[in-house]
Amino acid sequence: MHETDIHDLSDDADYAAASKQGSSSVTRSDSSKRSSSSEPEDAQIVYLKDNVSIHPTQYATERIGGRLKLIKQGSSLVMTWIPYKGQSSNPRLSEKDKNLYTIRAVPFSDIQSIRRHIPTIGWQYVIVVLSSGLAFPPLYFYSGGVREFLATIKQHVVIVRSSEDANVFLVNNFQDPLQRTLSSLELPRSLANGTPSSSFRGSPSPSDNNNQETQLDTVNTSGSGQQNNNRQRQKTQDPARDLSIQVLEKFSLVTRFARETTSQLFRDSLVDGQGQSQSQSQGQGQNERRRNNWASKDHKPLEMAPIDAPIAPKDVPVPSDPLEFDKLSLVWGKPRQHPLGVEEWSNFLDYEGRIMDPDALKKRIFYGGVEHNLRKEVWAFLLGYYSYDSTYAEREYVVSVKTSEYMTIKNQWQSISPEQAKRFTKFRERKGLIEKDVVRTDRSLSFYEGDDNPNVRLLHDILLTYSFYNFDLGYCQGMSDLLSPILFIMKDESEAFWCFVSLMERLGPNFNRDQNGMHSQLFALSKLVELLDSPLHNYFKQNDCLNYFFCFRWILIQFKREFEYDKTLRLWEVLWTHYLSEHLHLYVCIAILKRQRGKIMGEEMDFDTLLKFINELSGQIELDPILRDAEALCVCAGENGAGLIPPGTPPALPIPEASMYQQQDDEVL
Repeated sequence: MHETDIHDLSDDADYAAASKQGSSSVTRSDSSKRSSSSEPEDAQIVYLKDNVSIHPTQYATERIGGRLKLIKQGSSLVMTWIPYKGQSSNPRLSEKDKNLYTIRAVPFSDIQSIRRHIPTIGWQYVIVVLSSGLAFPPLYFYSGGVREFLATIKQHVVIVRSSEDANVFLVNNFQDPLQRTLSSLELPRSLANGTPSSSFRGSPSPSDNNNQETQLDTVNTSGSGQQNNNRQRQKTQDPARDLSIQVLEKFSLVTRFARETTSQLFRDSLVDGQGQSQSQSQGQGQNERRRNNWASKDHKPLEMAPIDAPIAPKDVPVPSDPLEFDKLSLVWGKPRQHPLGVEEWSNFLDYEGRIMDPDALKKRIFYGGVEHNLRKEVWAFLLGYYSYDSTYAEREYVVSVKTSEYMTIKNQWQSISPEQAKRFTKFRERKGLIEKDVVRTDRSLSFYEGDDNPNVRLLHDILLTYSFYNFDLGYCQGMSDLLSPILFIMKDESEAFWCFVSLMERLGPNFNRDQNGMHSQLFALSKLVELLDSPLHNYFKQNDCLNYFFCFRWILIQFKREFEYDKTLRLWEVLWTHYLSEHLHLYVCIAILKRQRGKIMGEEMDFDTLLKFINELSGQIELDPILRDAEALCVCAGENGAGLIPPGTPPALPIPEASMYQQQDDEVL
């Protein structure tokens, strides 16, 4: 293995100066801080900062202010953030809601890394990542103080800069492998950045094809690969597969590199002794296969059993389901109905085309979905392109106005000359990434197959136009997978664009660089599993699976890789109704996990094995039973479950007449 240099904070001139400033400011206020009656007698407040805020939603104008402290108690350093009482820019947030974000005495022994963000324009903030991989919401320093915050930490604990990202600081990190944490791997960067694209044609370059084949080999390393040959062959050109494999491989590294020191040292010496020269000469795909082999559950580094030695299956008792899940679904999960048809759809409309009872319509779609030939019209309502109380005439006017508006935005990038593009780095980067992704999105579908397919060009144009419409968010890998079904249904460039815009108002935080949207959903999922299946939650906790990263792909692209294409369309329209909950997708996650709980716990899956197992469920999950289970779980959880989901967790409904990325006096960048 190659050793990588770990850079100390002392190589940063800003922090050298900030260290002195932070130290002096702390010294001046030590006497007053020690007198605080809220801290233990042996505690010393070494850093205190007011006006440090958390944003509970994706809206810049909504924030919760609070006080951040670093407290020295004995040899330990702890961090707290307490929200101010009665102070919030969002009147809908109760004190109970604000308490969900309270950070109470987190010791730095439980903190894995800290990422700083100091934009040229906007407010500074940090993201604190725990050893479990979960992260607290970003802490915004509206009065400055990020440098002093990190300089103070350095005075009391070991904090070093990651060699992979100068803005990531690792806490108590003494081994190079542990740098591959969630933050130092920088998952947003792995999602948002790509290698330079080949020319935009209808098919990937040869190097891309080779990479795809290698990645397929990496995934299909189990005996189930033979059974799924047909399904895998159909997905050869899916970029979401590339995306999911990248994400899953990186998550796998997080846990593998965080194992006990003895196993790590043993593995390092063995790999160094047997495979270092080989790893330098072979391609990335072979390296990944070698690492995946090391990650397999049956390979125990301290017990060198013969490769072909049979492994006796373990008879491990599985704790019973506290909810008696099978009975629960029968009682509270209603049977699925046939899809909404043309005749029934007409009964929901008055003579001018208004939908008379939107709630009844949503309920009907929730239990049965929509016939395919109706989806173009109905999806426009579900995604907010049409208002439920609009008439036929008003909808025709909306189409005309929105088409004109779309062409105006599209013309912004179409009018960029080659000379201007040479001086527009962000445009070139985004354009290249989109060109690379669209030629590998759903190409097995007849709508997108073939070279020089005009629908692939439409996919490209819509995504590039969206990157200009929402320039702050831009384009990230995975967005093409969310747009593809919408364009397939709408079959109109402008209408598909505006439906995609509405969807991204709900799912956009999934693609933020700070990954706050994903973290909040994984956090809520963890709490819901604890509520609905405490034995399974405890099992995940005991096996270092509590970060729920194995559900990352499900949430990011809304189960698009888990079901057949038509079933995915059905699932999406059910989720878009928001009939029982805005967060039904989290209950879908739990329903899938509960149906597999016996296998997960019975086979004592660790994180790596579970990750592989979850990935191989793709194409093997029955949708209707899962929806019925998810409904039952949502009803069972009730208000208790809703209270565990922090306000603003995606896909929360957008606030009317409010921009998701408003640029106002307190803008968040």
